[in-house]
Amino acid sequence: MPVTFTFGEWLSARSVIGSTLAELGGEYDNLWTITPEIGATLGEFRSLYPDRFVDVGIAEQVSIGLAAGLAYEGNIPVVSGMLPFLSMRALEQIRSDVCYPNLPVKIIGTHGGLVGNGGSTHYAVEDLALMCALTNMTVTSIADPLMAGDILRQSMKMSGPIYIRLGVGKSDMVLYEPGQHDIQIGKGIVARDGYDATIFTHGTTVAQALEAAETLGALGHSIRVIDMFTLKPIDADLIERCASETGGRFVVLEDHLAYGGLASRIADVIADRGIHLTAFERLGIPQVYAGFGGDEELRDKYGYGLTSTISAIMRVLAAK
Repeated sequence: MPVTFTFGEWLSARSVIGSTLAELGGEYDNLWTITPEIGATLGEFRSLYPDRFVDVGIAEQVSIGLAAGLAYEGNIPVVSGMLPFLSMRALEQIRSDVCYPNLPVKIIGTHGGLVGNGGSTHYAVEDLALMCALTNMTVTSIADPLMAGDILRQSMKMSGPIYIRLGVGKSDMVLYEPGQHDIQIGKGIVARDGYDATIFTHGTTVAQALEAAETLGALGHSIRVIDMFTLKPIDADLIERCASETGGRFVVLEDHLAYGGLASRIADVIADRGIHLTAFERLGIPQVYAGFGGDEELRDKYGYGLTSTISAIMRVLAAK
């Protein structure tokens, strides 16, 4: 059944992924789904296409190796699980079995960032740095739950691998009206336009960035918000345009280590293209192993919550 929703309400990204895969399973008879015992999202697909569903148990390396083997045979494998383990425990298999031969394996999962209150071992906070370092890998981090379905559909035509990062995926705000933006892998989204400064963000912190921009808008500041949901390949032209159009004032906000993720990707573009900035601030997780706590609690604790975001924007606005 198609997913219905109301703009601004909460929706499960996992449900969107599940219904999208079930739909695509009818369109692509070579689509397989694989899970390392995190298969609740895939229940509808499993019911409809049981011969193309595999649960390998708690064995992330095996799930990636199996996906690579299926891809060699002309299939389109989707591996769904928890990203802390898919991105790290199976890193060698992703690099050597999937990226090296450039196979069309889709890796999609949850728990990107300090979400889920699972403690340090269950947070994916290094994952984007690791995935962006891999040759041939396309890397995405999705905020709007409906976008997850859009990106999955687009990825069916890709010849190489893709990494799709979600938060917990149980309760996500619908941020965009259908058709509001031209969503393309490799292109950033201007989620809110503005001319005084730009916030670049992705995934779970997009809603927070929009709230910060709204708060500052009430004070007369025009803040642009870029949902840079594709970290690799990154939209370098949009970065350069924002530098020109928003006074060279950048804040990068992300639920990932502050170094190695989106901020580092943007800094590379700035250096490579010789882009002049007035001010640049990065907000993310410092070099700590975070403990237990709610999403907002941990963001506030580590200096990238809403209040810290507003303060960072005010600092770059004041820069000369």
